[in-house]
Order: sequence, then structure tokens, then C-alpha cells
Amino acid sequence: MSLSEFLRKQFIRVIQWNENEDGVLAFRFPMQDMEIENGGQLTVRETQMAAFINEGRIADIFGPGMHTLTTRNLPILTDLMNWTKDFESPFKSDVYFFSTRLQMDQKWGTATPVTIRDNEFGMVRLRAYGTYAYRIADPQIFFTKVSGTRAIYYVADLEDQLRAMIVERMAGAFADSNVPFLDMSSNQPVLAAKIGDAMKPGFAALGLEMSQFVVESISLPDELQKVLDQRIGMGMAGDVGRLTQFEAAESLEEAAQNPGGTAGMGVGLGAGVAMAQALMGQTRTATASVAQAGTKFCTECGKQLPQGARFCPDCGTKQ
Repeated sequence: MSLSEFLRKQFIRVIQWNENEDGVLAFRFPMQDMEIENGGQLTVRETQMAAFINEGRIADIFGPGMHTLTTRNLPILTDLMNWTKDFESPFKSDVYFFSTRLQMDQKWGTATPVTIRDNEFGMVRLRAYGTYAYRIADPQIFFTKVSGTRAIYYVADLEDQLRAMIVERMAGAFADSNVPFLDMSSNQPVLAAKIGDAMKPGFAALGLEMSQFVVESISLPDELQKVLDQRIGMGMAGDVGRLTQFEAAESLEEAAQNPGGTAGMGVGLGAGVAMAQALMGQTRTATASVAQAGTKFCTECGKQLPQGARFCPDCGTKQ
């Protein structure tokens, strides 16, 4: 290799990033102690932005397009380097590319249940999960607050921080929504929009833009779900008792109005006696069901309380 060939290899004429793998947010162009040729070409593709970094400070930022690198379109770097307008020598600078593509199908969820206030149940612990999407909107903020001078920064490097931010603000968004737990499933799009709006300032502070937020599921921990199932079951038992009582009374009225002779009267009387006995039995069943439905449960631990109890015998919570 000749000396001229060796020297030519020290100058960079074309700077570009092909994004050879998914999940990369920021990438530092490899300089390898080489210098950028004055008048060289910077190619920034769609869904990319590029920034020149001088001694750790961000300088000029470029959007999509092909850019000729001169003092005219590097005003900040020119000022930092004290170049004259007719500067034509090769120069050193770090160049970082940022992917502005939408990062889709990012997962979020509550590792442990989140406690919120509920108008009907008092305090409720919830589990929830879903997806969200975001993109880099401000490379300068993202560089200074997130990626820094790392050679490459991945989506996975940011996952834990974003997930923690979502869970932290989710509880407040649920509480402020004033939607009872029993109605949350039918109001998931409304809750998702509210949580997404609460997330946007936090994402913007990192140079990001949240583009989508989805709540896929809201549920109770297993032990609380059992208590809710018991409460629903007791309510249904009371309704069944009232329905059976009504049907028995209606059948008795029809039997009493049945026309006919002695045989008909006997049949009607027999049916009436049978219906009366059935009515009495159903009334007792309905009464027992209503009493069962009136059973109280501890607001803290969910245990059944004795009638008239003012404190839970298990956990001691005042009722």
C-alpha cells in the first residue's frame, strides 16, 4: 500500500447508517481516529436524525436528506471550533445517528398489584398489563439525558425505566378516573387514553414521544377475586329466591281461578294446597338467602364477620 493510499483512508467522505438490526435507538458512527473530509456527504435516511458531537457537547442536528458538510451547514460546530468561513481542512467530530422509527408493541405490566381507592369496595388492589409505542422526538434531549456517549443504545436498555414510569403513574390515573372497578373492563379505552396522557410529559422529558398506549387487561389478585365471586354469588342467590317466590305466587293465583265442578274444585284445591306449601317453602328459602346476602366481610382481609361485629376477629380492623 502506497503512502497516498494510506493517507486517503484517514479521511471520511461519506457518513451514513444502514440500521442493520432492529431495536437500536442511537448509534455512533465509527471514526477509528479518522477525520471527516470538508465537503463530505452526510446521508440521513427517513426515520433517522444525525447529530455532530464536539467534545461531548451536541452541536448541529440534521434531518432526513443528503447534506454536504461545510461551514455553511455546520454553524454550531464552526462556532465551537472557531473556524473561519473559508475553512476547508478535514476535521474531527463524533457523529451519532438516532432512529426515529416508531417502537411498536412495547410491553408494560404490574409486577405486583397496585392499590387504588374504589367508590364501591374502598381499597382495591389491581393487576394490569398492555402495550405502548413511542419514538425519539428530540435527539438533543435523548442524547444528553439518556443515551450519552455510548457507542450504541438499544430499546431494551430503556425498557425497565419506561415500565417503572408507567406503573408509577398508572395508580394515580386509575384513581382520578372515578371509574368503579366493576366498570373498568368496559372502560379500558378511556382509562388507556387517560394513562397515556399522564405519561406524555414524562416521555417528553426524555426526548421521546408516546404514540400509543393500550390497556389489555385489568384484574384482581386471586384472593380478592375469590371474595368478589362470593359476593356476586350471594347476590345471585337472593335474586333467585325472589324469582322463585314470584313464580309460586303466580301459579297459585292461576290455580284458584281454574273453573270446573267438584272434581275441578278438588283439583284446584289440591293444587292450591300444593302451591301454598311450595310458596311457604320458597319464602323460607328466599329469607335465608337474603340473610346470607346481608353477611358482612372485612374491608381489609375479606374474612366473613359475625353479625353485629364492629371489629374483624382475624385482623382487628374497625368495620
